[in-house]
Amino acid sequence: MRRVILSVTGAGLLVLFLLAPLLLAQPGRICGTVYTRDGETFQGPIRWDKNEAFWDNILDGTKKREGKHEEGRREKRISIFGLDITWDEKGYESSNATSGIRFGYLKTLERRTRSRAKLELKNGESIMFYGSSSDVGSGVREIIIDDPREGEVELDWDDLDMIEFTECDPDLITRPETRLYGEVETRRGDKFTGFVTWDVDELFYSDILDGEEKHRKRKIPFGKIKSIERRSSSSTWVYLRNGDKLRLSGTNDVNSGNRGIVVADPEFGRVTIGWDDFDRLELLDGGEKYLATYDEFEDPRPLYGVAYDEDGDSYEGFIRWDDDETYSWELLDGECCGVEIDVEFAQIAEIEKVSSRSCRVTTKSGNRFKLSGSNDVNDENKGIYVTTEDGDEVELDWYDFDKVVFKRR
Repeated sequence: MRRVILSVTGAGLLVLFLLAPLLLAQPGRICGTVYTRDGETFQGPIRWDKNEAFWDNILDGTKKREGKHEEGRREKRISIFGLDITWDEKGYESSNATSGIRFGYLKTLERRTRSRAKLELKNGESIMFYGSSSDVGSGVREIIIDDPREGEVELDWDDLDMIEFTECDPDLITRPETRLYGEVETRRGDKFTGFVTWDVDELFYSDILDGEEKHRKRKIPFGKIKSIERRSSSSTWVYLRNGDKLRLSGTNDVNSGNRGIVVADPEFGRVTIGWDDFDRLELLDGGEKYLATYDEFEDPRPLYGVAYDEDGDSYEGFIRWDDDETYSWELLDGECCGVEIDVEFAQIAEIEKVSSRSCRVTTKSGNRFKLSGSNDVNDENKGIYVTTEDGDEVELDWYDFDKVVFKRR
């Protein structure tokens, strides 16, 4: 009898051990109360546009440009053999700017029109987001809320009135999920580790990898997959945890139609890897310890720091980057190692100009990398503005700018 009791106890511990990652994973889930336009209310975990379900996921959109630039002329300048050459460019401006914000900073989201939403942040400030992606507006693919009374309810954008975001109540979680976590290696050998979204779509181990093997359709839960390796532009090797190796093709999950493998790497930010650059994904255990709760997202704050020009002069005050980004929640975007990078200003310690086409970013964790390929980080930048404590505003264009060191005020 003693042996039986020990065996049952051991089995119970094993069950708890297996369930622990699922239970621990839940604090990272987006949760809230959804109010619909026809007067219904649903409450529980939310999966947004298929690929956002956690507080650190980013709601993409556009917003009105914060700065004072208007569409018109802009002086361009280059230096050749010590001579400055200048000319005017026309029509480079836009009144809107691409943007993105982590769900963890949001207090409410209110649908305003078919292409516009009002976001209220935790600090009480409001911003208007417009649809430039499938995250905002009628292009949203689906909004699923898992209400413990109603089960999974699928809504579209036009159903929404408002969402109030809150930390998850454990009693509201009826179907625990575990988030994909692993290491992605590119064809040039660079490696990124973090939470993974496959094909900008699948993000749970319960999600399905679709493909065809020997003209048979296969639907494989990511929980059964050990690794995925790009074979060619049209097919993929899939290695299962049971030791089987499959060659899959025929769908955008496993060929060049793949929309991108996204890695939330804490050393870089959001990394998006295209199929032509992708080599291999190795799924790993232990990701649940990196999940962030809603309360861990502190109130967003204005950008503040010291900007230096090429003459060595310094200017301390509130920063407006690219005549647009003014808050710690906003994103600096560019290309690094052949892939797209979006790094949150809250992660950045320093930005230093390298050339007319690139800059070097140092994160607060000490990681350093070079970014290029966007107006955030090259001579298309619309200006680095510093508002000093005296209220004076200093403008540095890319050619005058040397570096900025961010500080907490």
